[in-house]
Amino acid sequence: MRAKLTFLFLMTFLTSIAQEKTDMKTFGKAITDKFPTTRTFDVQFDNLGPSNFDSKLFGKPFESGRIENHNRIKVAFNMPFYASKSRRFVLTASLRYKYETYDFGNIYNVDLNDYYTRENQEIHYFAGALSATYISTLFNKPIIYNASATVDANQENFQRVKGFVSASLVLKKTASTTITIGALAMVDPSSIIPFTPLFTYNHKFEDSKWDVDFVLPQRLLFRHQLFENGRVSFGTELNSENFYINMRSPNLKGIYELNQLDLKSGITYEHRITPKIFAMAKAGVSNIISIRITKKGEKTSDYIYDQNEDAQGYFRIGISYNPF
Repeated sequence: MRAKLTFLFLMTFLTSIAQEKTDMKTFGKAITDKFPTTRTFDVQFDNLGPSNFDSKLFGKPFESGRIENHNRIKVAFNMPFYASKSRRFVLTASLRYKYETYDFGNIYNVDLNDYYTRENQEIHYFAGALSATYISTLFNKPIIYNASATVDANQENFQRVKGFVSASLVLKKTASTTITIGALAMVDPSSIIPFTPLFTYNHKFEDSKWDVDFVLPQRLLFRHQLFENGRVSFGTELNSENFYINMRSPNLKGIYELNQLDLKSGITYEHRITPKIFAMAKAGVSNIISIRITKKGEKTSDYIYDQNEDAQGYFRIGISYNPF
């Protein structure tokens, strides 16, 4: 998660969805509709099933073993606290908390040529962010600018200040189709993807409850309205996670950061319980793309630890509250 929640906020300015008018109100509705963690209050619980892994330390084989169980709880709070008279400029404050637990099976250490048992691990991660969003026009088309600064921490201390800037231009906007292009740059040397072009395509099929939602590089979903207050989605989403590790071994001392990219494919059901309360359930398969550990603040390419992990089943449940 990092306030590299980047991919969440990254997408926030991307999808000012198919409405007749682009303003901060319709823009905000589009964001919260697509990304529950941008709502005023959101809680999610993830459970990831067993998975085998092998790793390298300083480029040499290090350990192999099994993660028997992996749980993750995320809590998000977002509150706009300033808006210009034109409503084209808004400042938003956000808080994030993540708690993760890992239960390990037997682990084989290459250097020791022996198996050992690792204690279960608990991870705490905190982040606070200030985000500025501005809507303007370019070439007579709506353009959305966003900048965000984040301070994060673990349970022992504050760690780093990070940020990103982005812009997204709405190329086409009709009742059925929205197309945008843009770019995002991370102000963070440890980012796995420091710069990326952005492209979104959302299309509602004629005389159908189906629509396709494509956001490069984050998601491809096919969605269908179900019953009066429900929606089901099928597809794949790119997800990023991070947290800090305090190393205290003889050859590794100090604060290190784990960065992870994975693809989650499966089915999602969302339900509007009341006009302000929403529930969500998701299940599928998670495929790890990259897990690397670097010295805090160093480039991800200068990693000391690299881990490969088998695909694993997962499910997620969540509930969010959006009073506005």
